[in-house]
Parts: sequence; structure tokens; C-alpha cells
Amino acid sequence: MYFLRMARYTRPRSTEWVESGGGPLIAIPDVVLPFWSGARGDELACDHDRAFEVDGLIGLLPVGNLTALVLGDDPAATTYLPEHGTFVRSPSGVSGVSGASGRAVPAGVAAALTTAVWARELEWRVPGPVVLFDAAWPGDQSAKTGHLRIDLRPGRYAVRAARTEPGPGAWTGLVQLRHLGP
Repeated sequence: MYFLRMARYTRPRSTEWVESGGGPLIAIPDVVLPFWSGARGDELACDHDRAFEVDGLIGLLPVGNLTALVLGDDPAATTYLPEHGTFVRSPSGVSGVSGASGRAVPAGVAAALTTAVWARELEWRVPGPVVLFDAAWPGDQSAKTGHLRIDLRPGRYAVRAARTEPGPGAWTGLVQLRHLGP
């Protein structure tokens, strides 16, 4: 007696990526998006310039009465993997499981999270969802460009960052968020 077992095929979870025009990406609580001017501003300083001044992989900047998370260092395509609570940053040419945008999700993210050498941890307070986009755009225009809305629980988050090198000439940036409570 033979039993037919039906195979079930599912499409891989699509992954949306946000890219910058050469500067940092920023995650801003959606309630203060109108307060981010991007590259608009006077000739001496603008919010985009403030984002460029962040030294290292991550930093916090005041926006309205809250703070935004700047993903500094190299400009890189970035996605958010909610199952790991992690922003994954990747230059082109990284191998892995292809996402909806044609860019690959770097293989081994879970393993990299346990072996990464993490930089100094920051504490970030958010009231709920944040929007990730190119820091050059004004916040009220972020929906008109590549952006990613991330539904975070309100509260305090420990934020840490690392840059891993999974292979010769390849690197992956990790920015992990850990909810600490209200």
C-alpha cells in the first residue's frame, strides 16, 4: 500500500530593504516624523548633517521630544528581521536567501548574533512604531521614498551593534533591539 504525501510549498517570507543615497539611515518614532527636516535647512546645519556626525555603528539624536536611532558607519541596504529583533545591514553581493527586492538576506544571522563582538550598548525609548528611511529625506516625506515601518512595543530598548565578516570581502552589520520594559 502506497500513501501519497502532498508536499506543501511556501514562498519565502519577502524581505523589504531600505537603501540610502550615500548617507546614514535613521529610525524615527512615527509620532515625531514631522520634526525631522532631513537635508532641508539652513546652509550651516540640518538634521541630515547631525546624522552624519554620529560616530560609529549607531547613535541617538533628539527629534522633537523623543530620540531617533541613527544607523551610521557605511551606507548599506538595511532590513528588519522581527524574529531576531535585528536590523541587518548588507552591501550588495551578499549571498543568502533572496528577498522581495532581489537583495539577499545574509545566511547565518542567528549564528552571527551569538558570535558577534558587540559595540557599546545604548538605551532607546520609543512610544511605538518607528520608520526607517534615508536621513536625507524630511520625515513628512519618508513615505514617498524607500522606507520600512517597524512595529515596536512601547518602552525602553537596549540597542547594540556589530559588524561581522561572514566571508572574504563580505560584511554584515547587525543592530539588535532588546525590549527592556516600560
